[in-house]
Amino acid sequence: MSSTKTTIGNYEFENCLMNAAGVYCYDRNELEQIINSDAGTFVTKSATLNPREGNPLPRYYDTKLGCINSMGLPNLGIDYYLDYLLELQKTHPDRTFFLSLTGLSSEEIHTLLNKVYESDFNGLTELNLSCPNVPGKPQMAYDLEATEKLLNKVFEYFKKPLGVKLPPYFDIVHFDEAAKVFNKFPLTFVNCINSIGNGLVINDEHVVIKPKQGFGGIGGEYIKPTALANVHAFYQRLNPSIQIIGTGGILTGRDVFEHILCGAGIVQIGTTLQKEGPEVFSRITRELEEIMDEKGYKTLDDFKGKLKYL
Repeated sequence: MSSTKTTIGNYEFENCLMNAAGVYCYDRNELEQIINSDAGTFVTKSATLNPREGNPLPRYYDTKLGCINSMGLPNLGIDYYLDYLLELQKTHPDRTFFLSLTGLSSEEIHTLLNKVYESDFNGLTELNLSCPNVPGKPQMAYDLEATEKLLNKVFEYFKKPLGVKLPPYFDIVHFDEAAKVFNKFPLTFVNCINSIGNGLVINDEHVVIKPKQGFGGIGGEYIKPTALANVHAFYQRLNPSIQIIGTGGILTGRDVFEHILCGAGIVQIGTTLQKEGPEVFSRITRELEEIMDEKGYKTLDDFKGKLKYL
């Protein structure tokens, strides 16, 4: 029988599927639905120091091939998620979860990470360097000089497992330059990719979301080729100790299979989870297992990163 177990850093997960930050992760109610699903783990909503309401409504819109959103980081603040995760460490001591956080300045990021480091949280921390939907705030990960400066300071004090959530890169040179920066640090993982920033969807003669005159992040089926390219490009370039989480365009077990083939160790589901709910993990896990059984693969390592070229 095939197994979808996986590991990230020193942590083992019963299933390689989880939610993507931003979906089914705003509060305890949503996160508990993920705990009680077939997902292997969850990630919390990217937290800021203080609670945020986010951008004005409507800020999310389903499309035929995915979605567009400009949420603006609505979240309940770092203390809410940290307190909840510390509770889970007592009630679910055999499970590991991801805490996502992001700051609107370098100072805020350091304040958040110091808070996590000084806490008893013993899971994985994800630093989101790729939020495309806060008006007036550029994505940190597109400024590699600023990213390197930030990570230099972070790793002076942060000694717990840490990964970064990345935006999509679109140029081979950018893959090379970004990997050169990330390889300088003891990152546990990189997460590829966040939504493709600043798309525009039109219905009749109107934009479909209110913030930023309709500009928003694109997710879903549209972005799978870009996500796969980023996963594989970083799999080729990063130190083997830095694992990859694949995010983007997961509708079926075949999509998960392709992310793992490109080098992902865990795969996150966003738009499809938003549309179908947490029962989606059962369907997609079953579809992945069927592909593995058909090909004679017993574990993910049997095909992880083994993409074939012409």
